[in-house]
Amino acid sequence: MSSVRIECVAKEGCRIGESPVWDEKEGALLYVDITGRKVCRWSPVTRQAQAIPVDAPVSSVALRKSGDYVITLGTRFAALKWKEELVTTITQVDKDKANTRFNDGKVDPAGRYFAGSMAEEIRPAVLERRQGSLYTLFPDLSVVKHFDQVDISNGLDWSLDHKIFFYIDSLSYSVDAFDYDVQTGKIGNRRSVYKLEKEESIPDGMCIDTEGKLWVACYDGGRVIRLDPETGKRIQTVKLPVDKTTSCCFGGNDYSEMYVTSASDGMDKEWLSRQPQAGGIFKITGLGVKGVPPYPFAG
Repeated sequence: MSSVRIECVAKEGCRIGESPVWDEKEGALLYVDITGRKVCRWSPVTRQAQAIPVDAPVSSVALRKSGDYVITLGTRFAALKWKEELVTTITQVDKDKANTRFNDGKVDPAGRYFAGSMAEEIRPAVLERRQGSLYTLFPDLSVVKHFDQVDISNGLDWSLDHKIFFYIDSLSYSVDAFDYDVQTGKIGNRRSVYKLEKEESIPDGMCIDTEGKLWVACYDGGRVIRLDPETGKRIQTVKLPVDKTTSCCFGGNDYSEMYVTSASDGMDKEWLSRQPQAGGIFKITGLGVKGVPPYPFAG
């Protein structure tokens, strides 16, 4: 596996970089900085990132079929018009809770936007437990709540045959699977497909490759791991030069490049001096696998 190369492509460190998504139309990588409150778009041509500031913690970004993007912002699903730098609220969740925010989100194969919430952190990964829920924003802009009692709602993706929904609640240290009905968006029959080992630390964002294997970014573990959800075995580990790896996606012209986001929040000066690229965006090439293009929100 000596052909694997890791490069820090966007060095202006995020506080909590998250939700990388390849925008094929723009030939660019989208991502967010949650506590930095900005949505970013990095171009491999200019090698620069543009950023749009927003008024609350922004935890995920997704493509929209009609153009532009949708985001999760505080406890709101919102639309983002990039050129105009205009954010409009679509709907709000967790209205009965003063202390939650959305975390990771992703669009399913039918164009529904799945996103979960969590309590606001006291410090990284320290928070009031079981305050979060998992929601879906439907193309008609209605919202369904699937379940609550979530600690840190995180990585999500769907199997290649669209029959399984994969999901991570970070503090369970588990990658879970649900039966999934692509017609209705309903999920059920939850089970664990992989339990993280101690040195892998906390499971965060996740994506799937064209072989049906899952890639999970390990927060505080400084790595992404490749898992076989059918056997429950880890197949590969790619270590990065930063501890706080947060999420991953495939992108580039043929989806053979992996992009990994990272965080710098919660790191003291000494730690940051050892890891000056903390909060950067990394590109991994030479993995020998490709990813699945992201689905756009149909609403």
